[in-house]
Amino acid sequence: MPALVIVAERLIDGTGRDPIERAAVVIEHARITAAGARASLTIPTDAEVLEEDDLTLLPGFMDMHVHLAASGTNLVRILMTPPSLALLNSVPNCARTLAAGVTTVRDAGHTPVGVRLATEAGHFPGPRMQLAVSLLSQTGGHGDDLMPCGARVGLTTNVDVPHGVVDGVDEMRRKVREVLQAGADWIKLCTSGGVLSPGDLPEHAQFSIDEIRVAVEEAAAVGKRVMAHAMSPAGIRNALVAGVTSIEHGCLLDEEGIAMMKEKGAYLVPTLVAPGDVIDGAKVGGGGLPPEMIEKAERIGGLHRAAVSAAIAAGVRIAMGTDAAVGPHGKNLRELGQMVRCGMTPMEAIVAATSVAAELLRRPDLGSLEPGKLADVVAVSGDPLADIDSLADPQHIRLVIKNGVVAHDFRERAGAAQPSSASSPRAAS
Repeated sequence: MPALVIVAERLIDGTGRDPIERAAVVIEHARITAAGARASLTIPTDAEVLEEDDLTLLPGFMDMHVHLAASGTNLVRILMTPPSLALLNSVPNCARTLAAGVTTVRDAGHTPVGVRLATEAGHFPGPRMQLAVSLLSQTGGHGDDLMPCGARVGLTTNVDVPHGVVDGVDEMRRKVREVLQAGADWIKLCTSGGVLSPGDLPEHAQFSIDEIRVAVEEAAAVGKRVMAHAMSPAGIRNALVAGVTSIEHGCLLDEEGIAMMKEKGAYLVPTLVAPGDVIDGAKVGGGGLPPEMIEKAERIGGLHRAAVSAAIAAGVRIAMGTDAAVGPHGKNLRELGQMVRCGMTPMEAIVAATSVAAELLRRPDLGSLEPGKLADVVAVSGDPLADIDSLADPQHIRLVIKNGVVAHDFRERAGAAQPSSASSPRAAS
């Protein structure tokens, strides 16, 4: 195939370096072969050139906390949805996520490996995925979907997703092995209570250090790692002592927890949009959540923002995540504006969603626009450093390239012509 060249007003490479004006990226054989100022690049003579006014080029964004096979928090609707339909909802969820400029995700539970295999086979568009498959919880903990009435709400699809309730060290060892057998890339533990659980509070710690540690050991034995839903200070500390890689949410993270995160090099995935999404979903969804859950979301929001602000100020490694499913799929980049309002610069927020996320996934071939990297490229209208919230609007995502292939193209909606062929290097200048 001929080389693909994207020409733009500016380029933000994902490393935190200053933007490059009047830039271009050259893609050949699914890899970036050149990226930088147009005047410094040699454009292959047979290249296809994509160009539009006032574009900014960025690496494909990476969301470190989604649930692609889940949609919304309305418990009544969930109870009335067959598992087969719940699983099929992952098809539009994947497509919306990719069209929003998110080319890689870490799915934090409920999504079976078949969804990833289907996107890799080209059955439907979707982001690159690392999966937790199941969400592991102690009995009565955050991930236990048994409601007070005795019914299970079926938050998982029940298709190739092992049930995640587990108690004790020996049961944890066996359950982690079962989840790994189901294809998990990560083990997801709930080490504290949460908002969308009926019998606990975010302040509660869950799982013992020994239970968490055995999960970390079993995952490490096959080169995998552990992520922890952890809101409470004790739940965060227990997870860090036991060796987890990332803390999800961190709503009540305190000074001791921040110091431990820095000492151990752990990552924080804040999901700042999630509490508001719970509240908004309850309002627009005609109910479907008990008042107790809504109250928890309202109470935790301000504490969450304060904790994340303190972590940012202290220099904790932050990777972007949204908890998409609690909120809408395809609106993932709303999180960037929330991170900026908690103290990040727009550039730091973009880095958290690109190169830092790639570090968390151990994917050095992703996360920046540099020669040799896999060609995940997003072109957006305008300058996101001047208006970070513009990325929250999918209409601003003009072009999405994953693995060197155009996955979403503004011209398909506008009915514009196909890419032009450059006859000389000047065609991209």
